[in-house]
Amino acid sequence: MKFLFGLLVAAGLLPFAVFSQTPVTVTVDTRSPGYAIPDDFCGLSFGAIAEMPRRDGGGFLFSPTNTQLIALFTNSGIRNLRLGGSTVEGLKAAHPSHAAIDGVFGFAKAANLDVIYSLPLENGNPSDDAQTALYIWKNYRPWLECFAIGNEPDIRRYHYPPFGSGSDPAITNYASYLGRWRAFAAAIAHAVPGAKFAGPDAASAEWASRFAADEKNSGLVVLVTQHYYVGGSPFIGTNDDGPVRMPVPKAIDKMLSPSYLDKKYPDLFKGAIAPVMAKGMPYRMTESDEILKGIPNASDSLASALWGLDYLHWWAAHGATGVNFHNTEWLKTDTVFLDENSGDYRINPKAYSIRAFDLGSHGCVVPVTVSSRKKLNLSAYAVCDKTNLFVTIINKEHGADARSASVTIVPEGWGIGNVRDMVLMSSSGDIGAMDGITLGTSAIANNASWHGQWESLDPDKNRCTVTVPAASAAVIRMSR
Repeated sequence: MKFLFGLLVAAGLLPFAVFSQTPVTVTVDTRSPGYAIPDDFCGLSFGAIAEMPRRDGGGFLFSPTNTQLIALFTNSGIRNLRLGGSTVEGLKAAHPSHAAIDGVFGFAKAANLDVIYSLPLENGNPSDDAQTALYIWKNYRPWLECFAIGNEPDIRRYHYPPFGSGSDPAITNYASYLGRWRAFAAAIAHAVPGAKFAGPDAASAEWASRFAADEKNSGLVVLVTQHYYVGGSPFIGTNDDGPVRMPVPKAIDKMLSPSYLDKKYPDLFKGAIAPVMAKGMPYRMTESDEILKGIPNASDSLASALWGLDYLHWWAAHGATGVNFHNTEWLKTDTVFLDENSGDYRINPKAYSIRAFDLGSHGCVVPVTVSSRKKLNLSAYAVCDKTNLFVTIINKEHGADARSASVTIVPEGWGIGNVRDMVLMSSSGDIGAMDGITLGTSAIANNASWHGQWESLDPDKNRCTVTVPAASAAVIRMSR
């Protein structure tokens, strides 16, 4: 990384602020391993409508013949596909055919994915769900992680009037939802002995813990699922022209705000997730994003990659079994999207956060302590197995006063040995960059393998120091 850093400085590709380096010490205690990170931790979530033929007549999005999308999933390190969202049910629900289901699981096989497959609850029919589940079970069981039933049943638009604006008279509150869910699960389990379920795909902080308490001994539920759009709505008000979208600089500042780690994530964890874990139930964030539906020029910029890498590691460090960033086939700010002008599938920078997380997440989480006399907007995480210790440093400093970090890593209980790193950055050093982003000096493509390069570092006997410029991240690998 030092060599690359020097070249960028000489070429004038990094801002002046990087010359002001702030010392930071990251102490890693490898003697206290914590949560093991599953191989399929990183995923994407799509609405069930994505199973249907493309609206432009271009066939199925998910198909074993969609080589561009398979390459992007593979190159980005995406290992889990959750299908559900609001279009899984209601009066306008998508109803995938067997051909559509064949496409989904053919795609999953080609891209090496585990699938969480949602079935309709609101205005649904238990017999229809059971038949769909049976078809999947008979033909695609190796790629099925579990079934889910319904989506965000805790929101008002799900509940029948006068309790909300929903269209199913059988669902008015949690108790009626749970009774309905149990009836559907029983019908599916009768048709498919051995079927397992995730739920409740809650939008707020209360229902996941209630569901875990009620279903922990059912023998059916293997995963409690929560949704979280930490930045909330993309709109900040209205004017005569309609809703006013959040300005790009404000969106970027929100994404990289220290308050997310200090308050927002801990508040959700305490209110929704800790009670689930106390019941002995695993959990997954099956819908997540920085801002609901995204902000153009922010959600598709380098800022989203740094946010995503931070988000993935924070939840891994707090025992999540995985995170699925929500994705819409036609929304250009999402992780992968269809370029309507060229007809090609492409990735946004957030995909680099998944790839970078995958590089540094093989093993168990270990404790990290960050210390500096001058506080930086910087995060650090560590994961180790028997052979490798991975330390991820995310420098979220940005703007005119952004500071580069000179990070000294002290791995307690670990002999350093061979040390290499890989850097996530833009060629311009701009936090708002949407192009010119690389990881290990390599871009993620839709038509070739990703070939990120580890760069060798020269450590001292019991520590190593690495420069992490503002608006960048580094994954350091220490091998015994």
